[in-house]
Amino acid sequence: MSAVGQTTVAAPSTGPGVLSWAQAREAARRAGLRPLPAVGLPLAEALGRTLAEPLTALTDLPAFDTSAMDGWAVAGPGPWRVAGRVLAGRAASAPLADGAAVEIATGAQLPPGATAVLRREHGRTDGTLLHDCGHQSLTTGQDVRPRGQECRRGEALLPGGALVGPAVLGLAAACGHDRLAVRRRPVVELLVLGDELLASGVPGPGLVRDALGPLLPPWLRAAGAEVAEVRSVRDDFGLLRDALRHSTADIVVTTGGTAAGPVDFLHRALAEAGARLLVDGVAVRPGHPMLLAELPSAGPARSGLPGGGPAGLPGGLPGGRHLVGLPGNPLAAVAGTVTLALPLLHARSGRSAVTPALAPTAVGLPGHPVDTRLLPVRRTADGVVPLAFDGPAMLRGLARAEALAVVPPGGAAAGEPVELLEAP
Repeated sequence: MSAVGQTTVAAPSTGPGVLSWAQAREAARRAGLRPLPAVGLPLAEALGRTLAEPLTALTDLPAFDTSAMDGWAVAGPGPWRVAGRVLAGRAASAPLADGAAVEIATGAQLPPGATAVLRREHGRTDGTLLHDCGHQSLTTGQDVRPRGQECRRGEALLPGGALVGPAVLGLAAACGHDRLAVRRRPVVELLVLGDELLASGVPGPGLVRDALGPLLPPWLRAAGAEVAEVRSVRDDFGLLRDALRHSTADIVVTTGGTAAGPVDFLHRALAEAGARLLVDGVAVRPGHPMLLAELPSAGPARSGLPGGGPAGLPGGLPGGRHLVGLPGNPLAAVAGTVTLALPLLHARSGRSAVTPALAPTAVGLPGHPVDTRLLPVRRTADGVVPLAFDGPAMLRGLARAEALAVVPPGGAAAGEPVELLEAP
């Protein structure tokens, strides 16, 4: 409800007009094209961020010829005279002459002159002589990992914009890195709007539980955000305007208030906060009344610089600040998140664009006559199938969904490929 005596309604939109779903996603991506600055972090702290520059090898990998098996390093044709042992972590032993062998462990450095490794299960010792009992003759280089087999020093292994997952951390460590140059995480503030929302307990008459406060933060974090605050804001124009004015987040995400109802104040609050609308409505169901706006600079408090840095930039940082206004209905808000919030977050984080995932439909998918529809679906052996409980205010279908199918206007026939978006 509005505050006592508050009769002002949301101002009519003067924004860019309703965009198609594809246009809206591209607008969100372009809004964040200048990513946030790079920071150098220890490997463990870089997890989940994106590389700010290509990952290059600081050494050959392997850095020396190594044994791929437990057995014997041998020189020339057998039988071989065995003398000594080489273990992993030890410097290379003396060179091997033809007809000589040395016992070797997996990962140990091959001695100079070694031509192959004879696996333990293929070797038989007869006194001091070693014989090859394998079913095939030993070939030069067999079971040897040659120096530089995986990469050479200075070689680019991954491009800037790659997501840093566990495998990337392992690769970085293997080729000599202790720290990585990654993008700073976009700081997100989530404002949950509405007098009718409960944070706990069973809803009563006229009240509903807030589903988006629990749903959105972990999803936004997985998309690269640092969610600094989740705050409830009553249906009061002044409170919303001040919340926007005083926010220092890179991205503000709001839920509710995007339409033109009696307490939908978001458009007017944005205008008074000096924001510029980039997207004001999208031809998609659910989620039609979503919006994207560019916010003015957060001022000197964020920059530590006199005047707060260049005009329109937060604290002198490139890329500006933005607000994503999501509808209040849960599934509609999810549609707004995949349409506007995630492309913006990924761009601000410097993540590389991902090729859309396509899958055939097992049955016809119902669509909207003129708008794109985002439909919760599951994958089967025959293709994707729609799920029930897909209304704008529902989450039951989404909770069982493996993806959201992008259904074109008019629907998709059985067997037709559709784009799939990752479900939260």
